[in-house]
Amino acid sequence: MSWVNRIRKGLDEGRFCLYEQEIRPVNGALKGNDRRELLLRLRDESGALVPPGSFLPAAERYGLMPLIDRWVVRRAFEIIAERKHQPRKIASYAINLSGATIGDSDFVDFVAGLFAQLDVSPASVCFEITETSAISNLDEAQKFIARLREIGCSFSLDDFGTGMSSIAYLKHLPVDIIKIDGSFVKEISNSKVDRAMVEMITKTAKIMQKQVVAEFVENLAILDELRQIGVDYAQGYAIGKPVPVLTLWEEKIA
Repeated sequence: MSWVNRIRKGLDEGRFCLYEQEIRPVNGALKGNDRRELLLRLRDESGALVPPGSFLPAAERYGLMPLIDRWVVRRAFEIIAERKHQPRKIASYAINLSGATIGDSDFVDFVAGLFAQLDVSPASVCFEITETSAISNLDEAQKFIARLREIGCSFSLDDFGTGMSSIAYLKHLPVDIIKIDGSFVKEISNSKVDRAMVEMITKTAKIMQKQVVAEFVENLAILDELRQIGVDYAQGYAIGKPVPVLTLWEEKIA
């Protein structure tokens, strides 16, 4: 319960912030389509960063995630609007949504209003939901995704492969991108089983005309394996660590 007060106070005092991490094409065919994932962070009263794993479980348990998600989306849209006229273009920004927001009937109208208010193109936004949250609310997830895709957003299914029936559910979710769970990716160079899993997911996604992102790409050996398999995008420390929003941007255009 103490986290509930700390979270509300953090929102009131403007201590939430966004970091960003690169999502880079694995091969030259997609060059120029760089992406970013926007990641939530909280600074405590002393200014130290609090890891999401410390406060998000409390936010989920006590029903604060829709409030946090709306803050994240608004701030993300402001960032996209600010960067719209910069020389280096980012194809899209990934924004994470919680399972609670999937059931929020007013959220789509909130997003549509922000697009109009801040003059942000829906094509520049890719919402990410986890496989677990999508499957646990399958009917609501289908409707939710369909409504936002009608506006022009894309969708990514995060942590894919962790569920018992991942491939079966994939047929019923109108997502554009599959994000392979890092537990399979990080051992791909040492485990034939993990490599086979990544190959299977990639092949199935391509048949269904979906793009594939691999997370936890921690070294160049993993990146080379992913290139051989045909994965579209890579994300991880071998590509770039999460950095405060604007820091990476200023470095790139300096």
